[in-house]
Amino acid sequence: MSKLNKIGWEFSSHDVDEERIARVVTVQKNRYRVTDGENDFLAHVSGKFRMNASQSLDFPSVGDWVIVDKLPQEQKAVILEILPRKSQFIRQAAGGKTEAQVVGANIDTVFIVNSLNQDLNLRRMERYILSAYDSGASPVIILTKKDECTEEEIRENVAVVEGIAFGIPILTISSLTGDGISELLDNYLPSGKTGALLGSSGVGKSTLVNKLMNAEVQETKSIREADSKGRHTTTHREMFFLPNGALLIDTPGMRELQLWEGEAVLDTAFQDIETLEEECRFADCSHRTEPGCRIKEALDSGELSTERFESYRKLQRELAYEKRKQNKKSMLDEKHRWKQISKEQRHKYKNMR
Repeated sequence: MSKLNKIGWEFSSHDVDEERIARVVTVQKNRYRVTDGENDFLAHVSGKFRMNASQSLDFPSVGDWVIVDKLPQEQKAVILEILPRKSQFIRQAAGGKTEAQVVGANIDTVFIVNSLNQDLNLRRMERYILSAYDSGASPVIILTKKDECTEEEIRENVAVVEGIAFGIPILTISSLTGDGISELLDNYLPSGKTGALLGSSGVGKSTLVNKLMNAEVQETKSIREADSKGRHTTTHREMFFLPNGALLIDTPGMRELQLWEGEAVLDTAFQDIETLEEECRFADCSHRTEPGCRIKEALDSGELSTERFESYRKLQRELAYEKRKQNKKSMLDEKHRWKQISKEQRHKYKNMR
């Protein structure tokens, strides 16, 4: 096994010298840590890279494969280029700016983590499922803290999650007792594969990382007893190399995942509603007053919950709004670009006179 294979390299060939290829392990603001499978380097992007990057998406993220110039004596490297991503988990960046943020790249499996306690949130889980499908990675749901629940509570919670996660594997685990850990590693996180843990604070991501690593590599904090909500422990995205040869990206807790894209996979995440819509009498049914509306029938009978349908509608509106914002931003960016070109041309003409 080559040193790159040890860190998840799957490409059969590439035009660049493999000695110049590395993988991004940690991102903290404008600082990066990369590895070539043997050595780690503190890295920064080159001046040319920064000049050509027009948006956050253009910058390296954890899991990215990059071409670097190494400075072995200083244990430093300069990032020159990002190799094409096979998958990327994207969210709307926090704050008021209309900008995408890559949470992790080149992920094989997205693990959507939620606890089996009273903080089990189906609406939040639907958002993660939608974004996971949109990323190009395969989603798997992990329900943690199994040791804190009775068998009946576990069965009830799994059944509820199955109602929104069609065809998605659901694992129940306990990081305290180790129950379910072997199944997770054997079936979904084998050697050479890259996974990413996504979920809000307090669901047990850091505890799970420590269990999988057989070491205390992540700080953990207890949840608030009043509402079972967690406190932030992980403050940055980082890739861990598990003892079995798999790679795992841990991310800071996101209580509210702001969507960036997802229209193309909405039917996959909500295939139950899409199927019902196809059975409506009219193709353009608004599901309000039309006769022969299969959605209204399912809502009245309890076949489809009002909460899930409202969540579907809300996500549709949110994605449409986000698309309008992105289009407006693109138009403003293009206007600014031509304004700048015009300014440079006038300056050039003035100097020629």
